[in-house]
Amino acid sequence: MKEQFEDWKPDALTVTRLRQILAVLAEYKAMDIRLTLRQLYYQLVSKDIIVNSQKEYKKLGSVLARARLAGLVDWDVIEDRVRTPTKASEWDDIQDLVSSAIAAYRLPRWSNQRNYVELWCEKDALRSVIEPITEDLHITLMVNRGYSSISAMYDSSKRIRKAMAIGQHPTILYLGDFDPSGEDMVRDVRSRLGLLRADGDTRTGEDPEEQWPEFMDDQNAEIKLTVKKIALTPAQIKQYKPPTNPAKVTDSRYQSFSDQHGDFSYEVDALPPQALMRIVRGAIEDLMDMDLYKEWIVKEEIEKKKLIAAAKRI
Repeated sequence: MKEQFEDWKPDALTVTRLRQILAVLAEYKAMDIRLTLRQLYYQLVSKDIIVNSQKEYKKLGSVLARARLAGLVDWDVIEDRVRTPTKASEWDDIQDLVSSAIAAYRLPRWSNQRNYVELWCEKDALRSVIEPITEDLHITLMVNRGYSSISAMYDSSKRIRKAMAIGQHPTILYLGDFDPSGEDMVRDVRSRLGLLRADGDTRTGEDPEEQWPEFMDDQNAEIKLTVKKIALTPAQIKQYKPPTNPAKVTDSRYQSFSDQHGDFSYEVDALPPQALMRIVRGAIEDLMDMDLYKEWIVKEEIEKKKLIAAAKRI
Protein backbone atom coordinates (compact mmCIF):
# COMPACT_ATOMS: atom_id res chain seq x y z
CA MET A 1 0.00 0.00 0.00
CA LYS A 2 1.22 3.49 -0.86
CA GLU A 3 0.85 6.28 1.68
CA GLN A 4 2.18 9.82 1.35
CA PHE A 5 3.70 11.62 4.32
CA GLU A 6 5.80 14.29 2.62
CA ASP A 7 6.27 16.04 -0.72
CA TRP A 8 9.23 15.10 -2.86
CA LYS A 9 10.03 15.82 -6.49
CA PRO A 10 12.98 13.67 -7.54
CA ASP A 11 15.20 14.79 -10.41
CA ALA A 12 15.14 13.03 -13.80
CA LEU A 13 18.04 10.69 -12.96
CA THR A 14 16.38 9.59 -9.72
CA VAL A 15 13.08 9.00 -11.53
CA THR A 16 14.89 6.73 -13.99
CA ARG A 17 16.54 4.86 -11.11
CA LEU A 18 13.20 4.45 -9.35
CA ARG A 19 11.70 2.91 -12.49
CA GLN A 20 14.58 0.44 -12.63
CA ILE A 21 14.13 -0.40 -8.95
CA LEU A 22 10.39 -0.90 -9.35
CA ALA A 23 10.93 -3.17 -12.35
CA VAL A 24 13.15 -5.48 -10.26
CA LEU A 25 10.72 -5.44 -7.33
CA ALA A 26 7.79 -6.22 -9.64
CA GLU A 27 9.70 -9.17 -11.09
CA TYR A 28 10.05 -10.74 -7.65
CA LYS A 29 6.58 -9.73 -6.47
CA ALA A 30 5.22 -11.81 -9.36
CA MET A 31 7.00 -14.79 -7.76
CA ASP A 32 5.57 -13.85 -4.34
CA ILE A 33 9.03 -12.90 -3.04
CA ARG A 34 9.67 -9.82 -0.93
CA LEU A 35 13.27 -8.69 -1.09
CA THR A 36 15.33 -7.15 1.67
CA LEU A 37 17.18 -3.95 0.86
CA ARG A 38 20.42 -5.94 0.61
CA GLN A 39 18.93 -8.43 -1.84
CA LEU A 40 17.51 -5.62 -3.97
CA TYR A 41 20.91 -3.95 -3.99
CA TYR A 42 22.63 -7.10 -5.26
CA GLN A 43 20.04 -7.62 -7.98
CA LEU A 44 20.63 -4.05 -9.19
CA VAL A 45 24.39 -4.61 -9.12
CA SER A 46 24.10 -7.88 -11.06
CA LYS A 47 22.03 -6.09 -13.72
CA ASP A 48 24.73 -3.35 -14.02
CA ILE A 49 22.24 -0.71 -12.87
CA ILE A 50 24.45 0.42 -9.99
CA VAL A 51 28.06 -0.25 -9.04
CA ASN A 52 29.03 -2.43 -6.10
CA SER A 53 30.00 0.05 -3.38
CA GLN A 54 28.92 0.99 0.12
CA LYS A 55 28.11 4.48 -1.16
CA GLU A 56 25.61 3.09 -3.68
CA TYR A 57 24.06 0.82 -1.05
CA LYS A 58 23.44 3.77 1.28
CA LYS A 59 22.13 5.86 -1.61
CA LEU A 60 19.67 3.11 -2.57
CA GLY A 61 18.34 2.97 0.98
CA SER A 62 17.94 6.75 1.06
CA VAL A 63 16.14 6.93 -2.30
CA LEU A 64 13.74 4.13 -1.38
CA ALA A 65 12.98 5.71 1.99
CA ARG A 66 12.15 9.07 0.41
CA ALA A 67 10.11 7.45 -2.35
CA ARG A 68 8.01 5.53 0.16
CA LEU A 69 7.45 8.61 2.33
CA ALA A 70 6.40 10.52 -0.80
CA GLY A 71 3.85 7.85 -1.73
CA LEU A 72 5.72 6.81 -4.87
CA VAL A 73 6.60 3.27 -3.76
CA ASP A 74 4.52 0.68 -1.92
CA TRP A 75 5.52 0.25 1.74
CA ASP A 76 5.27 -3.53 1.44
CA VAL A 77 7.82 -4.04 -1.34
CA ILE A 78 10.81 -4.25 1.04
CA GLU A 79 10.93 -6.30 4.22
CA ASP A 80 13.00 -5.95 7.37
CA ARG A 81 13.61 -9.42 8.80
CA VAL A 82 15.36 -8.20 11.95
CA ARG A 83 13.04 -5.56 13.39
CA THR A 84 9.79 -7.49 13.55
CA PRO A 85 7.21 -7.09 16.34
CA THR A 86 5.69 -10.03 18.18
CA LYS A 87 2.25 -10.51 19.66
CA ALA A 88 0.41 -13.32 21.43
CA SER A 89 -1.96 -15.37 19.28
CA GLU A 90 -5.66 -14.53 19.33
CA TRP A 91 -8.80 -15.71 17.54
CA ASP A 92 -12.19 -14.13 16.90
CA ASP A 93 -14.09 -17.19 18.12
CA ILE A 94 -13.94 -20.98 18.52
CA GLN A 95 -14.56 -21.55 14.81
CA ASP A 96 -11.66 -19.26 13.98
CA LEU A 97 -9.45 -21.27 16.36
CA VAL A 98 -10.56 -24.55 14.76
CA SER A 99 -9.79 -23.21 11.28
CA SER A 100 -6.33 -22.19 12.47
CA ALA A 101 -5.74 -25.61 14.03
CA ILE A 102 -6.81 -27.39 10.84
CA ALA A 103 -4.46 -25.26 8.75
CA ALA A 104 -1.57 -25.99 11.12
CA TYR A 105 -2.24 -29.70 11.67
CA ARG A 106 0.60 -31.96 10.58
CA LEU A 107 1.70 -35.48 11.40
CA PRO A 108 5.41 -36.40 11.81
CA ARG A 109 6.10 -36.52 8.07
CA TRP A 110 9.77 -37.48 8.40
CA SER A 111 9.40 -40.17 11.07
CA ASN A 112 9.82 -43.06 8.63
CA GLN A 113 12.40 -41.41 6.37
CA ARG A 114 15.91 -42.85 6.18
CA ASN A 115 17.40 -39.35 6.50
CA TYR A 116 16.89 -36.53 8.98
CA VAL A 117 17.47 -33.10 7.41
CA GLU A 118 17.84 -29.57 8.73
CA LEU A 119 18.58 -26.37 6.80
CA TRP A 120 20.88 -23.84 8.46
CA CYS A 121 21.38 -20.35 7.07
CA GLU A 122 23.92 -17.70 7.96
CA LYS A 123 21.64 -14.80 6.93
CA ASP A 124 18.30 -13.90 8.49
CA ALA A 125 17.62 -11.75 5.42
CA LEU A 126 17.08 -14.95 3.41
CA ARG A 127 14.40 -16.35 5.70
CA SER A 128 11.48 -15.21 3.52
CA VAL A 129 13.02 -16.92 0.48
CA ILE A 130 13.77 -20.29 2.07
CA GLU A 131 11.20 -20.61 4.87
CA PRO A 132 8.31 -21.43 2.49
CA ILE A 133 10.36 -24.41 1.27
CA THR A 134 11.27 -25.72 4.73
CA GLU A 135 7.66 -25.21 5.79
CA ASP A 136 6.39 -27.09 2.75
CA LEU A 137 8.86 -29.95 3.16
CA HIS A 138 8.48 -29.95 6.97
CA ILE A 139 12.11 -29.65 8.08
CA THR A 140 13.79 -27.54 10.74
CA LEU A 141 15.16 -24.17 9.58
CA MET A 142 17.80 -22.59 11.77
CA VAL A 143 19.03 -19.07 11.03
CA ASN A 144 22.26 -18.76 12.98
CA ARG A 145 23.29 -15.19 12.01
CA GLY A 146 26.95 -16.02 11.83
CA TYR A 147 28.54 -18.39 14.32
CA SER A 148 25.86 -20.08 16.41
CA SER A 149 25.66 -19.79 20.18
CA ILE A 150 26.52 -22.80 22.31
CA SER A 151 22.89 -22.89 23.50
CA ALA A 152 21.62 -23.21 19.92
CA MET A 153 24.24 -25.89 19.24
CA TYR A 154 23.18 -27.88 22.28
CA ASP A 155 19.50 -27.77 21.30
CA SER A 156 20.47 -28.86 17.78
CA SER A 157 22.53 -31.75 19.10
CA LYS A 158 19.49 -33.05 20.99
CA ARG A 159 17.40 -33.06 17.80
CA ILE A 160 20.15 -34.85 15.93
CA ARG A 161 20.75 -37.45 18.63
CA LYS A 162 17.01 -38.17 18.74
CA ALA A 163 16.98 -38.79 14.98
CA MET A 164 20.05 -41.01 15.16
CA ALA A 165 18.55 -43.05 17.98
CA ILE A 166 15.74 -44.19 15.67
CA GLY A 167 18.16 -45.02 12.87
CA GLN A 168 17.96 -41.86 10.76
CA HIS A 169 21.02 -40.39 9.07
CA PRO A 170 21.28 -36.68 10.00
CA THR A 171 22.32 -34.07 7.44
CA ILE A 172 22.64 -30.33 7.95
CA LEU A 173 22.41 -28.40 4.70
CA TYR A 174 24.20 -25.07 5.10
CA LEU A 175 23.78 -21.69 3.37
CA GLY A 176 26.53 -19.14 3.92
CA ASP A 177 28.74 -16.52 2.32
CA PHE A 178 31.82 -17.45 0.35
CA ASP A 179 34.28 -15.59 2.54
CA PRO A 180 36.77 -16.47 5.31
CA SER A 181 34.12 -16.93 8.01
CA GLY A 182 31.45 -18.37 5.72
CA GLU A 183 33.77 -21.14 4.58
CA ASP A 184 34.89 -21.86 8.13
CA MET A 185 31.36 -22.17 9.52
CA VAL A 186 30.82 -25.65 8.10
CA ARG A 187 33.86 -26.82 10.06
CA ASP A 188 32.63 -24.97 13.13
CA VAL A 189 29.15 -26.51 12.98
CA ARG A 190 30.53 -30.01 12.48
CA SER A 191 33.15 -29.59 15.20
CA ARG A 192 30.93 -28.10 17.91
CA LEU A 193 28.06 -30.50 17.28
CA GLY A 194 30.56 -33.34 17.39
CA LEU A 195 31.68 -32.05 20.76
CA LEU A 196 28.21 -32.44 22.27
CA ARG A 197 28.19 -36.20 22.64
CA ALA A 198 25.34 -38.18 24.14
CA ASP A 199 27.53 -39.44 26.97
CA GLY A 200 28.47 -35.92 28.03
CA ASP A 201 32.14 -36.42 27.15
CA THR A 202 33.38 -33.14 25.61
CA ARG A 203 36.82 -34.32 24.56
CA THR A 204 37.72 -33.39 21.00
CA GLY A 205 39.26 -35.62 18.37
CA GLU A 206 40.68 -35.34 14.88
CA ASP A 207 37.37 -36.17 13.25
CA PRO A 208 34.35 -34.62 15.03
CA GLU A 209 32.01 -36.85 13.05
CA GLU A 210 33.53 -39.86 14.79
CA GLN A 211 32.47 -38.48 18.18
CA TRP A 212 28.78 -39.21 17.69
CA PRO A 213 27.38 -42.28 19.48
CA GLU A 214 27.82 -45.38 17.38
CA PHE A 215 24.20 -45.87 16.33
CA MET A 216 23.48 -48.37 13.57
CA ASP A 217 20.65 -48.30 11.07
CA ASP A 218 18.51 -51.24 9.94
CA GLN A 219 21.17 -52.25 7.43
CA ASN A 220 23.81 -52.24 10.22
CA ALA A 221 25.50 -49.22 8.69
CA GLU A 222 27.13 -46.80 11.12
CA ILE A 223 25.28 -43.49 11.38
CA LYS A 224 27.29 -40.25 11.20
CA LEU A 225 26.43 -36.58 11.04
CA THR A 226 26.86 -34.89 7.65
CA VAL A 227 27.24 -31.11 7.30
CA LYS A 228 27.09 -29.97 3.69
CA LYS A 229 27.36 -26.45 2.31
CA ILE A 230 24.93 -26.11 -0.60
CA ALA A 231 25.45 -22.37 -1.20
CA LEU A 232 27.43 -20.30 -1.86
CA THR A 233 29.94 -22.52 -3.69
CA PRO A 234 32.67 -21.85 -6.27
CA ALA A 235 30.58 -23.60 -8.95
CA GLN A 236 27.61 -21.30 -8.22
CA ILE A 237 29.87 -18.24 -8.32
CA LYS A 238 31.07 -19.32 -11.75
CA GLN A 239 27.51 -19.96 -12.92
CA TYR A 240 25.68 -16.91 -11.52
CA LYS A 241 28.57 -14.40 -11.36
CA PRO A 242 27.43 -12.56 -8.22
CA PRO A 243 29.06 -9.20 -7.36
CA THR A 244 32.43 -9.44 -5.65
CA ASN A 245 33.46 -7.98 -2.32
CA PRO A 246 36.99 -7.71 -0.96
CA ALA A 247 37.60 -10.38 1.65
CA LYS A 248 37.96 -8.94 5.16
CA VAL A 249 41.69 -8.78 5.93
CA THR A 250 40.81 -8.31 9.62
CA ASP A 251 39.23 -11.77 9.74
CA SER A 252 41.56 -14.20 11.51
CA ARG A 253 40.76 -16.74 8.79
CA TYR A 254 41.61 -14.37 5.95
CA GLN A 255 45.06 -15.69 5.12
CA SER A 256 44.08 -19.33 4.72
CA PHE A 257 41.03 -18.29 2.68
CA SER A 258 43.13 -15.99 0.49
CA ASP A 259 45.76 -18.65 -0.10
CA GLN A 260 43.09 -21.05 -1.35
CA HIS A 261 40.52 -18.78 -3.05
CA GLY A 262 42.07 -15.35 -3.64
CA ASP A 263 41.20 -11.94 -2.25
CA PHE A 264 37.54 -11.67 -3.25
CA SER A 265 34.48 -12.85 -1.36
CA TYR A 266 30.81 -13.23 -2.29
CA GLU A 267 27.59 -13.00 -0.28
CA VAL A 268 24.96 -15.71 -0.50
CA ASP A 269 22.33 -12.92 -0.56
CA ALA A 270 23.60 -12.03 -4.03
CA LEU A 271 22.28 -15.25 -5.59
CA PRO A 272 19.04 -14.68 -7.50
CA PRO A 273 16.28 -15.73 -5.06
CA GLN A 274 14.69 -18.09 -7.58
CA ALA A 275 18.07 -19.82 -8.04
CA LEU A 276 18.51 -20.15 -4.29
CA MET A 277 15.03 -21.64 -4.00
CA ARG A 278 15.85 -24.25 -6.64
CA ILE A 279 19.11 -25.13 -4.90
CA VAL A 280 17.48 -25.51 -1.49
CA ARG A 281 14.46 -27.52 -2.65
CA GLY A 282 16.62 -29.78 -4.80
CA ALA A 283 19.08 -30.50 -1.99
CA ILE A 284 16.29 -31.41 0.44
CA GLU A 285 14.32 -33.52 -2.02
CA ASP A 286 17.47 -35.46 -2.92
CA LEU A 287 17.44 -36.76 0.67
CA MET A 288 13.71 -37.58 0.76
CA ASP A 289 11.58 -40.55 -0.11
CA MET A 290 8.73 -38.54 -1.61
CA ASP A 291 6.32 -41.49 -1.73
CA LEU A 292 6.63 -41.99 2.04
CA TYR A 293 6.22 -38.25 2.55
CA LYS A 294 3.01 -38.11 0.51
CA GLU A 295 1.53 -40.98 2.52
CA TRP A 296 1.63 -38.73 5.60
CA ILE A 297 -0.11 -35.93 3.73
CA VAL A 298 -2.95 -38.28 2.79
CA LYS A 299 -3.28 -39.29 6.46
CA GLU A 300 -3.35 -35.63 7.48
CA GLU A 301 -6.24 -34.88 5.15
CA ILE A 302 -8.23 -37.76 6.65
CA GLU A 303 -7.54 -36.49 10.18
CA LYS A 304 -8.47 -32.93 9.21
CA LYS A 305 -11.88 -34.09 8.02
CA LYS A 306 -12.42 -35.74 11.39
CA LEU A 307 -11.44 -32.51 13.14
CA ILE A 308 -13.84 -30.48 11.00
CA ALA A 309 -16.67 -32.91 11.80
CA ALA A 310 -15.88 -32.70 15.53
CA ALA A 311 -15.85 -28.90 15.41
CA LYS A 312 -19.30 -28.83 13.84
CA ARG A 313 -20.64 -30.78 16.83
CA ILE A 314 -19.45 -28.13 19.30
